[in-house]
Amino acid sequence: MRMSPTRLYSILFLACLAGHIWFQFNRMSTSQNNESATICLFKQATDLPCPSCGTTRSVVHLHEGQFKSAWLSNPFGYLVLAIMYVAPIWIIVDRLRGTYTLWAFYHQTEERLKKAAWAIPLVLLVIINWSWNIYKGL
Repeated sequence: MRMSPTRLYSILFLACLAGHIWFQFNRMSTSQNNESATICLFKQATDLPCPSCGTTRSVVHLHEGQFKSAWLSNPFGYLVLAIMYVAPIWIIVDRLRGTYTLWAFYHQTEERLKKAAWAIPLVLLVIINWSWNIYKGL
């Protein structure tokens, strides 16, 4: 069963809002004690970083214009930052125009990811990134 556009837009908008709040909280706590807040349950349970460990630091570095540091922290930060800024704007534009282009894009992407030609390379990228996080000792 497909998710309704209203539900998808609500979830995505709230997720982006939560991401911005987390970013601001993390940025403030980092500036005060020079340590990034960690909430990764996987890392706390296994003492190993997950594939997305370092993404918040990456987003902070991107906001500071430190592109190399952002990439070295976690390349996923580039994708997360893009989604955090593009998705809310796209949602607002869709709502103002009465269209569902983001919803259509979401479902097209979902269909592509069901195909091995898309899924396998992306899973391999996640595994490579995870291996790199472990190697870096995040």
